[in-house]
Amino acid sequence: MAALIGVISLQIISRVAFTAVGWTEEVARFLLVWITFLAATLAYRAGRHIAVTFVVDALPSLGGRVARIIAHLVVLAFLLALIIIGWNYMQLQSFQKSASLRLSMTWVYAVMPLAGALMAFTTLVAIVRELSGQTPASPQEVA
Repeated sequence: MAALIGVISLQIISRVAFTAVGWTEEVARFLLVWITFLAATLAYRAGRHIAVTFVVDALPSLGGRVARIIAHLVVLAFLLALIIIGWNYMQLQSFQKSASLRLSMTWVYAVMPLAGALMAFTTLVAIVRELSGQTPASPQEVA
């Protein structure tokens, strides 16, 4: 985040006081994409994503466990799709270079399968906890 603020500050100062530095907009865009995916991973790990739990909370203990496991399996399926599609897209765009930096777009798109894999690991840990009968970790316990 500090790098993003620094690059944007450099962009503003260079446009106002000097000749605009061309690569700052591109770096800021790529940093924002990476920060978004990595922050989503951290939020998911900490249990901070929006969730509607009133149905699961109303179920008896065993029903709630089963519902949480099913929900985790659905999330895992989505994350596996994100990993596979992100990997394929990353490979498909490997020939493409960014306009200013001439950076391979593979590095920009690599965050999709990376974040998907990190969230899938978190989901697998949650499934194992549910199956072993451990209570779901609160966000404070995870962090």
